[in-house]
Amino acid sequence: MKVSARNTFSGTVSNITKGAVNSEVVLELKGGVSIVATVTNGAVTNLGLKNGDAAFAIVKASSVIIGTDLHDAKVSARNMFCGTIATIIEGPVSTEVDIEIGGGNLVSAVITHGSSMKLGLKVGGHACAMFKASSVILGVA
Repeated sequence: MKVSARNTFSGTVSNITKGAVNSEVVLELKGGVSIVATVTNGAVTNLGLKNGDAAFAIVKASSVIIGTDLHDAKVSARNMFCGTIATIIEGPVSTEVDIEIGGGNLVSAVITHGSSMKLGLKVGGHACAMFKASSVILGVA
């Protein structure tokens, strides 16, 4: 599967909580990191998802928010991962930031150059990446 999104995570479905319209799907990645996705019940049915299945979580880099000093922050985003900044590619308008979150997993974000400067991001430094469960697209092979 080839997609244009920078973040494609391979994992195993560890939990599905079905609601009236949407389901919350938890995908466990290598290293014990979990991603939470909110998708329609129809999508769960169409994909044939059940606990133990292999699946992919896909998140556009533009949907990822970067922050620092967030360990005690209370936010509504279901997915927040803190780790070490592995790569920074600065541009005059946008900056790409890759954060190693454990288990060999990287979260890539594209943020404004101004935000990167304001946060004082440096390779090897600590940062957190977050995105909403509704920003996650699920797929199966």
